[in-house]
Amino acid sequence: MHLLRIALASLANRRFTALLTAFAIALSVCLLLAVERVRTEARASFASTISGTDLIVGARSGSVNLLLYSVFRIGNATNNIRWDSFQHYANDPRVKWAIPISLGDSHRGYRVMGTSTAYFDHYQYGHRQNLQLAQGRAFADDPFEVVLGAEVAEALHYTLGDHLVLAHGIAAVSLVKHDDKPFTVVGVLKRTGTPVDRTLHISLAGMEAIHIDWHNGVPARGAGRISAEQARGMDLQPAAITAFMLGLNNKIATFSVQREINEFRNEPLLAILPGVALQELWSLMSTAEQALFVVSLFVVLTGLIGMLTAILTSLNERRREMAILRSVGARPWHIGGLLVLEAAALAAAGIIAGLALLYAGIALAQGYVQANYGLYLPLAWPSAHEWSLLGLIFVAALLMGSVPAWRAYRQSLADGLSIHL
Repeated sequence: MHLLRIALASLANRRFTALLTAFAIALSVCLLLAVERVRTEARASFASTISGTDLIVGARSGSVNLLLYSVFRIGNATNNIRWDSFQHYANDPRVKWAIPISLGDSHRGYRVMGTSTAYFDHYQYGHRQNLQLAQGRAFADDPFEVVLGAEVAEALHYTLGDHLVLAHGIAAVSLVKHDDKPFTVVGVLKRTGTPVDRTLHISLAGMEAIHIDWHNGVPARGAGRISAEQARGMDLQPAAITAFMLGLNNKIATFSVQREINEFRNEPLLAILPGVALQELWSLMSTAEQALFVVSLFVVLTGLIGMLTAILTSLNERRREMAILRSVGARPWHIGGLLVLEAAALAAAGIIAGLALLYAGIALAQGYVQANYGLYLPLAWPSAHEWSLLGLIFVAALLMGSVPAWRAYRQSLADGLSIHL
């Protein structure tokens, strides 16, 4: 205890240098824990981009490809699936709900998705959170109504009642537009931090209406064109959709339904479990994830090296102090232990301050990060993994402190009493 008091008094005597050293360690600890927490929560958020959905079904291709275009609106389907195939499974007694998805059009770089009102009732994200409207309502009987994701409405400055024209295809700039059938904004969804925010949602009837006078991917000309008013009075049931999502009454039946869909004889289908496909997709990005973690470790190492440099630099200035301690009965190991305790105190102060900075940052940025990036950063105690990282940092600081301690241990009393110019 006496040695610890002396170590703390010595640090207090050099308080400015000690505070700077502890602050450098605190910043590096805060960065490491922030990166680790964001990495952990990003993985959890990524895995919860879609939740509560048991199966996603599309044309037979790859599981990652199906996940990308159906959930993340990235890429395209290899083929469409027939409407009667969707109805076959939507009416299956084992199925609680079914959400059809029709893709292929865009608006100023944002994807358009045709679906049914079941999408607003049953689609979930995050921790089983349902979609909610910030303004207006969901589309209803009129096929030319659109519900915007939060990012679309904000970026393009759309409000309720505005009219917009969809473009054929998914290019940022399209030369072919459905300008004869404009849509009216009737709702804006609350921000979710998922691809829903970057999507325009229309009804399946609306998707069918804008293509009703198209033949072989080309719009009709002249008398062959069908106006929006004419389209409203026609049968707008789709012949094909891109994919569909299923929620089952019994989770135990998931694998049997998946196998049955994959062996469907009427057309080649692929059913995937969203969670499994998300993990497969995340594994493809593990290299970047690990690289970010390694960079943050090097930042911590830099902070500890700064501590080592500060203690080593002070050794020459403190030779007389060490000699006085030796002269009053301190043994060489007392001198070495004093420097190790100083390193331990600096590391402990840095770790505590780093945790304080982390929680202050989370408290300030929690709402903004969740609203804009869909990441929920909890104000929770460090996890077991984070505690292990902090323990390793403390042990590394003790090892760093042993270097100047060994040098001080080797200094003799005569060397300490002599003055070096």
